[in-house]
Amino acid sequence: MKFARFATLALAVAALPLAGCSGGDTPTEAAEDANPTGLEVSDARLVLPAVSGNPGAIYMTVTNAGERNVAIRGTSVEGASSAQIHDTVESAGEMVMGEMGQVMVAAGESASFEPGGKHIMAFDLDPSLTAGGTTALTLTIVGGKTMTTDIAVIGAGDDR
Repeated sequence: MKFARFATLALAVAALPLAGCSGGDTPTEAAEDANPTGLEVSDARLVLPAVSGNPGAIYMTVTNAGERNVAIRGTSVEGASSAQIHDTVESAGEMVMGEMGQVMVAAGESASFEPGGKHIMAFDLDPSLTAGGTTALTLTIVGGKTMTTDIAVIGAGDDR
């Protein structure tokens, strides 16, 4: 009986130093888990349409701070029924816009989403999205990982 108590106590004392080693994620691991894509978004804004019912446009810069190339394959916007990555290109002397496939962002490089170029169209916007507010933008990369960031909502006549 004494031996059983001693063995239990010895095991408990032996485990104490190990408990300090299992304190969970280190700050670096937690930061990586918070953004598994390696992408960083800056200067992001949703420009509301001038005419209610039309889609809004999202402009931003996406930087790949990771060590691998990343392909953005999809997006969603809180307060929009759907969102698509679009590009504006010249075709037969005219500028035309249409949905595009993936956007590749090489490791250490950036991709610009800007008026007259790549951008995100946000469809069927909720009326609660108003100038001066924010909404959440989620980018999905090939492989299924996502990253979400808050973006500013600005009026149609505001500086893009």
